[in-house]
Amino acid sequence: MRRRPEQKAREVYWNPARGELNLQDLPHFDGVIHLAADNIGEGRWTAAKKERVIASRLQGTSLLIREIARCASRPEVLLSASAIGFYGDCADRLVSEDDQAGSAFISEVCARWEAAAGSARDLGIRTVCLRLGVVLTPKGGALARLLAPSALGFSSRFGNGRQYISWIGLHDAIGAMLHALVSKSLQGPVNIVAPEPVTNRELLATLARVLRRPLLPPVPAGLVRLLFGQMGQEVLLDSCRASAAKLLASGYRFRHPDLSTALRTLLGRV
Repeated sequence: MRRRPEQKAREVYWNPARGELNLQDLPHFDGVIHLAADNIGEGRWTAAKKERVIASRLQGTSLLIREIARCASRPEVLLSASAIGFYGDCADRLVSEDDQAGSAFISEVCARWEAAAGSARDLGIRTVCLRLGVVLTPKGGALARLLAPSALGFSSRFGNGRQYISWIGLHDAIGAMLHALVSKSLQGPVNIVAPEPVTNRELLATLARVLRRPLLPPVPAGLVRLLFGQMGQEVLLDSCRASAAKLLASGYRFRHPDLSTALRTLLGRV
């Protein structure tokens, strides 16, 4: 789907803020993957930013499900994005889909997003909430930001560096979504993470080894909070060690289960 009014072939225009979406003229579709939302990791979390983050998720998801309900032939499955931020700061505790939401802002966002997506279950649609970890790709997101100053090297850690990062390579993130589309046993929340979470310190050290760059002094936690505020605390300093057991038990097999292999593949260092 596209947000621009002028459509190309096989595109559907939508505007969640204005409630504009028409699925009636489409041929039957078997599944829907819904990932659209305001980027929560971009910019400081002002009151206006927080409103956009929540509204973009609730408006878009609710509109999509309302329009699906109007279709004469409904899809069998809906995959709706969420994030492991659902769990909040977990220190070194391993968390699974059975754990409750944390108390952080990002936890509230994910819980409300998943609740909105849950309306699809009332329509008889198998619904999977994709609790995405940190998706690694040099084309965007966290890895692209780390690579930006990489000619000089990488900071050895953010804060104390002991916070866990539940990561997943882009190829496996896409593979897991395609797996969830066709795996009828999967429903409800599913952690889309690699089976080996690492600490912030380990992530940066591995990246430095793969690219043969030096490690630089750490970035103090106080500086992270000063520069990025609450977003810096929850996204960069809080810890989440999420289990991939549910995804593995459903039969998914990772292409790159360990960080070093994933980074070498993504960065062309194989």
